[in-house]
Amino acid sequence: MTPDIEAVRPLPRFPEPDTEPFYARCREHRLSYQTCRKCGAIVFYPRSHCTRCTSTELMWHDSEGRGTIYSVTIMRQHGHPAFRARLPMAVALVDVDEGFRLLAEIVTDDPFSVHIGQPVTVAWITEGEVTLPGFTPVAES
Repeated sequence: MTPDIEAVRPLPRFPEPDTEPFYARCREHRLSYQTCRKCGAIVFYPRSHCTRCTSTELMWHDSEGRGTIYSVTIMRQHGHPAFRARLPMAVALVDVDEGFRLLAEIVTDDPFSVHIGQPVTVAWITEGEVTLPGFTPVAES
């Protein structure tokens, strides 16, 4: 039986040489990023070259998976059927402690409590064979 294509979340396409190592690490629940061996720049999203000096000498590193919400929006409507059952949902730009920023779903039962400056930790979202990084709020003291 074929899955209802409308109910399947849009997922990254594989294999893509620049991003496949990132998603392979995600399947192992490892949030990773690259740095340039020549100039030390942090490179995220995954690429084949440094965005500062264009070197192709990049190294992979694992993040601790902690960060802070830089910006957030609450989605109350969505045009794609796979997301409708998940609404409302919080989507945020997260400043990861190692120095890169990524867009991710905030996994929480109370999306309206999510706010700028809130600490978060990685929370893995698995859809079929693909694992994506999301984040969940950390209890603030």
